[in-house]
Amino acid sequence: MYRLFLLLFAFTTRPAHAQPNPERIVHNDPAKYRVLTSVHAGAGQMGFTQLIGRDVLSTNFLYLHAGVIESKGGIGHHFHHQIEEMYVILNGEAEFTINGRTSKLKAPVVVPCKLGDAHAIYNPGGEPIRWLNFAISRVKGKGDAYDLGDNRVGASIDRVPVFVSSPLNKEGLKDKNHLFAGNGVLYRRVYGPEIFTTSWNHVDHLVIPAGKSIGPRRLEGIEEVYYVIKGSGTLTVDASTKPIVADDSFTGSLGETLTLSNSGTADLELLIIGISASQNKDPNPAKPLSKPKAMALQMDFVVPKENGEAFEKMYYSIYVPAMSVQQGYLGSRLLRLFPEDMARAIQAESTTFNYQIQISFDTEENRRRWVASDQHQIAWPAASRLAKEYKWRGYEVIGDDHP
Repeated sequence: MYRLFLLLFAFTTRPAHAQPNPERIVHNDPAKYRVLTSVHAGAGQMGFTQLIGRDVLSTNFLYLHAGVIESKGGIGHHFHHQIEEMYVILNGEAEFTINGRTSKLKAPVVVPCKLGDAHAIYNPGGEPIRWLNFAISRVKGKGDAYDLGDNRVGASIDRVPVFVSSPLNKEGLKDKNHLFAGNGVLYRRVYGPEIFTTSWNHVDHLVIPAGKSIGPRRLEGIEEVYYVIKGSGTLTVDASTKPIVADDSFTGSLGETLTLSNSGTADLELLIIGISASQNKDPNPAKPLSKPKAMALQMDFVVPKENGEAFEKMYYSIYVPAMSVQQGYLGSRLLRLFPEDMARAIQAESTTFNYQIQISFDTEENRRRWVASDQHQIAWPAASRLAKEYKWRGYEVIGDDHP
């Protein structure tokens, strides 16, 4: 069964065959599906393709898979330690299983498969169902799977699901109090970042009426993956405009500016997946600070080669313990200069200083208290006596990527 996972995951190790990056828009074409059997020890057959792979975005988006699950076919009970997925069915009815509990859900519906949760899907009906699977990994490009050897055929059905699921119905959408409000656009944030453990930031459901548009909107702190459920229109990324139709998928990268317009006569309906660029998943990207949030001191040292090992040990055994007990101490780093050949390779500025200690306090006042402390009278001589020369510079911290 692990061989089947390798077959599926192999699609994530290279860009989709239909998606050289300049094309951007990839159509979900059933003619390109491969036939798979016993997927994750599941029943029957399914058609399968990858629309978007791990190399398209800079974030930890892993893949968008698509296919059809044939009658009496499915994906067997399995789980992941590295991946969070979201199963989508676009038509028909399917039996979804999360952690051994099964319920029958009608399309269109989305079901998150959260980190470590066992999951499966089975089509008990007489017609194929159309299926999507979005995935984000904890570590970029890394996936895994563990099959439980259970195809879920004939599973006991709970009338009310005991797991998270959301129908994609128009009745749940609103035309106010959202980012695109004001021109008749309907929207709902189906899931926010609290649902997931990975850098998955949001799942949005969007309907743009005929003749309407959204944007231009710049992606700050996030990247997005889009799937066109219904309708037609245009996608403009920066200065390039291309048509989009139902069953197209496409992406928006960090820093790009996107505009979506409905050029058709019916609603343009989309499912949008957002991935945070930062692991802290803050949906609001960092803004420039109006005043410093901390201070930092950089101390450069010329340490003779024979003192290098002692200097590094001193940092951990004396300097850090002495600072850690000080009021307002935030952290520190010990840096060692690249070897000469590596420095030449990157055309680094020449310097005689070969070590640097960076320290940070919440305020300059607290750093000065540290300098006046008894612990500093021990730590500083321990550092300076191992160096032939030293100097320092102070900075105000006006930006970082820490929460």
